[in-house]
Parts: sequence; C-alpha cells; structure tokens
Amino acid sequence: MKVGVNVAINSDTGDIGAFAKKAEDLGFQSLWMAEHPIIPVHTTSKYGGTPDGSIPDSMSDMADPFIGLAIASATTSKIMLGTSICLIPEHNPLVQAKQIAALDFHSGGRFIFGIGTGWLREETEIMGGDFDHRWTQAKEAVEAMKELWTKDEAEYHGHYYDFPKVRVFPKPVQKPHPPVFLGGAAANVFKRVVTYGDGWMPVRATPDSVRAGRAALDELADAAGRDSKSIQILIYGASSRDEIDQMEEAGADMATVRLPSTAPGEAIPGLEKLAEEMLG
Repeated sequence: MKVGVNVAINSDTGDIGAFAKKAEDLGFQSLWMAEHPIIPVHTTSKYGGTPDGSIPDSMSDMADPFIGLAIASATTSKIMLGTSICLIPEHNPLVQAKQIAALDFHSGGRFIFGIGTGWLREETEIMGGDFDHRWTQAKEAVEAMKELWTKDEAEYHGHYYDFPKVRVFPKPVQKPHPPVFLGGAAANVFKRVVTYGDGWMPVRATPDSVRAGRAALDELADAAGRDSKSIQILIYGASSRDEIDQMEEAGADMATVRLPSTAPGEAIPGLEKLAEEMLG
C-alpha cells in the first residue's frame, strides 16, 4: 500500500524543504498538511479528538498548508503533496483554484486536494462559510474550481458563487484536474464522493468501516455509470504497520501516518523512525 506522512507545520517547525526531501528519500509516497486558519477564543463547539471536547492549543498554531507544500515541492521531485484537509467553505474558489493550479503546475503534477467542511461552527462563520449548509457550499466550490481548471474561459452560476467568464492560467498538469478526496463520515459522504470526488479520506476508520465504505462506493459508482476503480480510499492517521495491512485487506488504497514533531532536531529522526516502523 502507498503510505504517506502527515505533518503539522507551526511556529516550532524547522526546515520544511529538508524534511520533505528526507520523507521522499525514505520512500514515503505523499506528504500531507492540515489547516485551521483561525481558532475562535470563544466557542461552544466540541472537538471530537479529546475526551472533554476541548480544542488543543496546537490547532491555533498551524501554518498555511499551501505555503508549506509549495516549499516542499521545491526540494522534491516525486513525493505527492496533499491537504488533509483544506476547509473549503473558508476559501474563495477563484483564489483557491489559482493557488492549486499553480502548485500542481510548478510541482510537475503532484498535488492531491483533500477537502472537508470542518466541525468548528464559529471558525466557519467568521471565515465566511455557511456552517449549516457547508457541504452544499463545498460542492459549489469544487464545481467552480473544476470549471476554472479545465476551461480557457470559465464561468459559474450558483447560490454561493457566481461569476461571469474569466481566464485563469496556468492550468494544472494533472488532467482533467488534481484528484479531490473528501474527508468525513457523514451519511451522504459516499454519494458526494461519487458525484464530484475522486476519493474518500476517513478519520478514525476501522477495517469494518472501510470494507463497508468500499462496498457503498462501488455500488453507487456502478449505479452512476462510473468506474468504481477510479475512486480510492485513503486512511488518515494509521497508527501501526499492522493497521495499514488490515486497512489494505479491507479495501483501502493509501494510508497516512503522523509525524509527531517537525521541530529542528526532531523531524528527521522522527521520519526515520516512522519509515522503519511503517514502510516495512
């Protein structure tokens, strides 16, 4: 199975280009970065990754993943570069389409667009998103970006985004566009993936949930007249080689593992340890 590494870039991060090159040299297939543009000081939203729902301080110290991936692209030549995830309702699709096209163009076609809509209502709303209808907004954003990536003169007319014919270059190297992976485990996630995505990226997955997800995706793809093999499953945050093997047996195509620290003096040894444990 293809195994990538997920990293958090923050105020303590050292040389991004150096550890990206090291990750590539060690055999990791992909490099992933997450985002939270802001964390509101006052919020009633609960985080699912802590027992009491508290939001870790580290979430307010995340550098822009597109900046980090651009730096990584300059020192590497093969490793894929992905967002895990980009909070798509918090971005203007005209600007984001340009960023992604440029990153894919200058990296030689290595970008993977991992998207989600977030769980932090106050963040989404401050950043201009419609939290209650965030997946509807996300669908429009992806549709608009696909128009911009694939047409010399692109236009889009939707509820959230509406613009006349515009010209945007460069275009992505990958055709028709960089792959779009949807995160989450909402009831409609598989329908969304089949409708406008190229892959599913679940968090805290189990072999059973992956097996069920693969079956659901295959069934929906067949019903839509789409080749089910064109839809991949990427496991976010695998914790052991045994888990990776189990996920592959269940139908997953890729997995990521987490690098604990990107601080100077810790990132490279951490990558070496991960490679020994996870790459086999």
